[in-house]
Amino acid sequence: MFLINGREQDCLNASDRAIQFGDGCFTTARITASRVDLLPEHLHRLQRACERLFIDFSDWALLEDEMCRLAAMQKDGVLKVILSRGTGGRGYAVSGCDSPTRLLRGSALPAHYTRWREEGVTLSLSPIRLGRNPALAGIKHLNRLEQVLIRRYLEQTQCDEALVLDSEGWLTECCAANIFWREGRRVFTPRLDQAGVDGIMRRYCLEKLACAGYRVVELNAPPQALKTADEVVICNALMPVVPVRAWEALNWSSREMYHLLAPLCEHPQSS
Repeated sequence: MFLINGREQDCLNASDRAIQFGDGCFTTARITASRVDLLPEHLHRLQRACERLFIDFSDWALLEDEMCRLAAMQKDGVLKVILSRGTGGRGYAVSGCDSPTRLLRGSALPAHYTRWREEGVTLSLSPIRLGRNPALAGIKHLNRLEQVLIRRYLEQTQCDEALVLDSEGWLTECCAANIFWREGRRVFTPRLDQAGVDGIMRRYCLEKLACAGYRVVELNAPPQALKTADEVVICNALMPVVPVRAWEALNWSSREMYHLLAPLCEHPQSS
């Protein structure tokens, strides 16, 4: 089901800047028992993205109501929320773009995540790299062609997810997830100030790991850093956390960090 500016419809104006330029942002939330998990965090993510993109959106109470209304129609599922700059004049200039577009969609939760949590996943190193751009790093903007190409590559392999580097060769994320690796009581995750998406579940995991006494380090690291890891996990708002079983010749059987995070992330509580 789609809601576009509060109306049940699935047709978007062809001049909307989401179509013309990918000019907007989005978030993808999990629906559990007809409620949006981490709803305040998803709204805050959209607010941060709109500020970074200079999208003048202010109807946050209305958007929250629409998110809750769509979630109430499903017991469990997925809610995707897109905010675009709306329609305006021709060209890149934003003059005349006075009414941002709200697009919400409810759908089923991917069935394979249950199997992934039980069995763990395998990774493949993607040849497609992410461009570094601090103006856009961290936010979930609508320009996802890099991820489309990464996914296209992944479909040619037998692996479940892709390790993704930035243009300088630093480990950044997976195709649709953030990544953590553990060495003893130290946990590492890539810095995302130049590329990548600072996910809702990533932030939640960082908080829970710190509370549990792990030393958490955000850093620039090559993919070879995983060779000394005792454990690797990936996460996003839908999975929500999944153990990594293997990458090439490396295999991980430890589930210490996963067993800590899994129950906390399955029923996350807003801070």
